[in-house]
Formats: sequence, C-alpha cells, structure tokens
Amino acid sequence: MRRRLRLVLLGLLLASGFAAAAAAADSEPAKGWAYDAGRELMSPFCPGRTLADCTSPQAATLRAWLLVQEAAGRPREEVEAELFARYGEEIRAKPRAHGMGLAAWGVPIGIFLLGGGFVGLYLRRQTREAHAEPRAAAAPLSPELERLVDEELER
Repeated sequence: MRRRLRLVLLGLLLASGFAAAAAAADSEPAKGWAYDAGRELMSPFCPGRTLADCTSPQAATLRAWLLVQEAAGRPREEVEAELFARYGEEIRAKPRAHGMGLAAWGVPIGIFLLGGGFVGLYLRRQTREAHAEPRAAAAPLSPELERLVDEELER
C-alpha cells in the first residue's frame, strides 16, 4: 500500500514539474527580428563586436531603438536600410553576395578549392610513384673494384 502511495505521489510530483516547465516556456516573450538583427549587425560603437555584444550605452540605446521599431510594425529590411544609410555598410556582419562582397565570399572559397586540387594532384602523383615498377638494380661492380672495396673493409 505504501509503495503505491509513493508511486502516485512521485507521478503527481513529476506531472506538476512538467506543467510548471511548460507554463514557464509559454510565458517567455517571443524573440523577433530585433534580437536577431542585434546579433547580425556590427556595433558602430565597439569595433569588432556585434551590436548584441557591445556594452556601450549607445549600443544599448540602438538595441532598444530596434525593439521599438519592431513593436511599431516596421519591416526589418526598412529598418536595416535606415541603419546602413546612417552608419554605412561597415555595420554589416556578413558581406553582401554581390559586388565587392562577392569577392569576400568567392576568394576564400576559390583558394580552398584550388588548394584541394593541388593536394589531390600531389597525392595522385605520390600513389602512382608508389605503385610504379621498381627501378632496375644498379650494374654490378667490376671484379677489380670489388677487390678494392673488400680490401678497404678489411682494414
């Protein structure tokens, strides 16, 4: 009887834990594009950091401005265009895939592929040499030369 009571209490405890976890997950606010934009834009105030990672007060103001723009219903593309006009293309964390930005994507990929081609050719050449017929043995030494080598080795 006590064992059943313990199992029932354990089951109720687990069920209430799952219900609390589900309620906590539902109560978290949904994160929209403003949070994503903060991670995808470089901070104009902290060189080398994204807007989300920058600790300056100006970055906090800009992050809040992004949230206000999202809450006002402005589309992300429009807000980003305004930011690019205000701060320049330098705040873009990833280069665009056209113009000079295309070179930023294409050159490393091209170098990687070219390097892979060279490695492939090198390995292919090495395996061909390994499977090639063995070289012919050197010509035998003349009897006179063999006698001289034997004399030297005896000394």
